[in-house]
Amino acid sequence: MGSAQSGFILILSAPSGAGKSTLARHLVSQDPSVRFSISTTTRECRPQETNGVDYFFVSRSEFEQQRHQGNFIEWAEVFGHCYGTTRQFVEQSIAHGDIVLLDIDWQGARQVRAQLPANHVVSVMILPPSYPILRQRLLQRGRDSLSVVEQRMAQAEAEASHWGEYDYVLINNQLERAQQDLVAVVRSERLRIQRMEHQIREIVG
Repeated sequence: MGSAQSGFILILSAPSGAGKSTLARHLVSQDPSVRFSISTTTRECRPQETNGVDYFFVSRSEFEQQRHQGNFIEWAEVFGHCYGTTRQFVEQSIAHGDIVLLDIDWQGARQVRAQLPANHVVSVMILPPSYPILRQRLLQRGRDSLSVVEQRMAQAEAEASHWGEYDYVLINNQLERAQQDLVAVVRSERLRIQRMEHQIREIVG
């Protein structure tokens, strides 16, 4: 049974180390109508993963066929593997009233905005308080060499330069406040007239 209120895509973009994954997990834990998008990928299924839950796993030829048929609202190739957001999954979720969370960069966000009506897409850019703080966070994680950290910093500046293309910019200076801000974005977007129209007309005619 569908929802009287339409859902939407929530795009989250951020430089590496800005806290996007932490914020996304918090939002999903707080709101049962927010669900992570299930991407289609050409990479191998890992032992702990389930097809149709973690990803839709397909061969390279199947992926290319779906891409040529226009089945993806955005796609990218990362480290030799293709990843795409399936149009059918997204459109069915929106019709059901769900909020589909997409963790993609500015290029993927552009693709999505070009493919779907404006009122179906809400985009949030998450930024660190400053570049020195971001660099410190990346170093403290201890995952990367100094040269890789410097590469990530260059990528971060390139990503952040597209902030003007987004509906909201959230500065992750204090985690609890940033979590509250992201929840507030979702709550306010739900109350837009375009998403409430059916319910409004049931009341006022």
